[in-house]
Amino acid sequence: MAIFKAKTEFDRVFEVSILLKAADGLLEVMGGIILLFISPRTIINFVTSLTANELSTDPHDFIANHILDSAHALTAGSLLFGAIYLLAHGFAKIILVIEILRSHLWAYIGLIIFTAIFIVYQVYRISYTHSLSLILLTIFDIFIIYITWREYKKQKPELQKAAKEDESV
Repeated sequence: MAIFKAKTEFDRVFEVSILLKAADGLLEVMGGIILLFISPRTIINFVTSLTANELSTDPHDFIANHILDSAHALTAGSLLFGAIYLLAHGFAKIILVIEILRSHLWAYIGLIIFTAIFIVYQVYRISYTHSLSLILLTIFDIFIIYITWREYKKQKPELQKAAKEDESV
């Protein structure tokens, strides 16, 4: 089994970027697990206590009111959807990154396709939410696709050659 080894500066950028993607996946899994065990009422209570001080000094604070309104809009179904989404997305990222680091060519293409599908969904969500964090995540994901494709093209001949050598042994 070959293990990805960074040889150039670009390889190091790629490696750090996909490790960030794996860390993001780990955070998503942890968030998904939390959402499975938390109720909308608990979130509303937490957000209410979090925004109480700000709203007591400025009852029209846009951000605090927006956060509070969003918490009140949560349902058990939306939390379950969020949990499933985060768990699936997080586990898939982690598995694909591990397989890339193990130098499996299919994982490069898998990460590209997987990320592209979620970019489409993110753009759809951006059209409704105009979320800056979602815009930044989408830009990062586009960068991940670009560097993964470059690394795939670079690794493909080397890994195919290594596979042929393994078959002849």
